[in-house]
Amino acid sequence: MMAFEVKPQCKYGANCYRKNPDHLEKFSHHDSLKRPNMIEEDEENDELNPSTKKSRLENEFTLDDFPDESPLLELSVEEEDYLQMFHQEDKDEDPSTPEGLDMREELKLKFKVEMPQDLFDFWEFCCNLNTMDPTQALVPTLGLQLVGPYDVISGKFRKHKGKNKPCYVLHWRYFYDPPEFQTVMMKSDSTLHHLGYYRDDPKELPAFVGVNYANMNGVIRQQGDNLFAAVKLHINKLLRSIKDADAIVEIQRVDHALTEWAQVLGYALTAESPKLKERNKRVVTKSFHGAGLVVPVHGDVGYRELPESDANLKKIFKKIAEAKTDEERTAYFEPLQEIMTYVQFAKRV
Repeated sequence: MMAFEVKPQCKYGANCYRKNPDHLEKFSHHDSLKRPNMIEEDEENDELNPSTKKSRLENEFTLDDFPDESPLLELSVEEEDYLQMFHQEDKDEDPSTPEGLDMREELKLKFKVEMPQDLFDFWEFCCNLNTMDPTQALVPTLGLQLVGPYDVISGKFRKHKGKNKPCYVLHWRYFYDPPEFQTVMMKSDSTLHHLGYYRDDPKELPAFVGVNYANMNGVIRQQGDNLFAAVKLHINKLLRSIKDADAIVEIQRVDHALTEWAQVLGYALTAESPKLKERNKRVVTKSFHGAGLVVPVHGDVGYRELPESDANLKKIFKKIAEAKTDEERTAYFEPLQEIMTYVQFAKRV
């Protein structure tokens, strides 16, 4: 079984001129976190110099190591159209992005939030699985594609001179996703299965990684506090359901590699880490999507519970949504208006 070593990145990346075997053994030389325009230039250089492309693949786990079969489900035309409704169409790169910006800062500029370290570490892991296209590294075995912030890291958005720019805060946001949830991986099946970070506060790092089946119930379930844990749980679920022996072997290979990387980097592979347990103690209400809300107390002002149960609220919303006339809809809004007035006055604790 192939082992993976987590190496520090050489500051010169793929442009490093040193051929010393000790240096090559000690440092990684794929520019996985460089700016998109630099990735594009290297791709052009690879086409001119096939030996460069070959050297990048040596001793690395690529798509050639996986079987041709993919666990993805075939989608109908209707399902493809439905899926398209739930994510922002890809557009060109924002021309206002400063040159030479560090990738971490670039992501913060575009998505308006700080990205956690595991996002970058998981990218490095996927680069070792598939150097040529890390976003597809998990597709053949696990059915998961890297999206969202990874589209920027991989260079999917190219710089241009046009006026249009993508709306990054909506990129790969599914229709019923709350603003606290940011998709970073998806599975192309009819359930609209996607994984992402859930933030209690946009000024803070994510509280946990969640999974959501947007075409089923929209419930967000906790999958650990890092991407390695979330994918590990996904692997465990796959291994319980898949019967094909060859597919199981390939999944186990990825599982072994992921576990090794997580252990070296110090990531917990459990669904509920001590940090997550502590966070869950601070949840003041579960909310419809189940992820819960953490509302800090400022002075003597904190969260105020609604004077209605979730079941009654859903009945009110259902009546409003299904009202046949504006008069009916206005009438159904009355109990909701009373609730809204009530919650405007914060509770003093």
